Amino acid sequence: MLWTIIGILIVLWILGLVFKIAGGIIHILLVIAVIVLVYKLIVNRGKR
Repeated sequence: MLWTIIGILIVLWILGLVFKIAGGIIHILLVIAVIVLVYKLIVNRGKR
């Protein structure tokens, strides 16, 4: 589920760059996706 959300955010970011829409909002989405990805990796590493 979380990987799907990350993928959607990255796709939206790429589309925003290609079509030059939504300005800074697209970059905020990318930052959110990266933060969620890092959080997921840290949480999974702690469970091992």
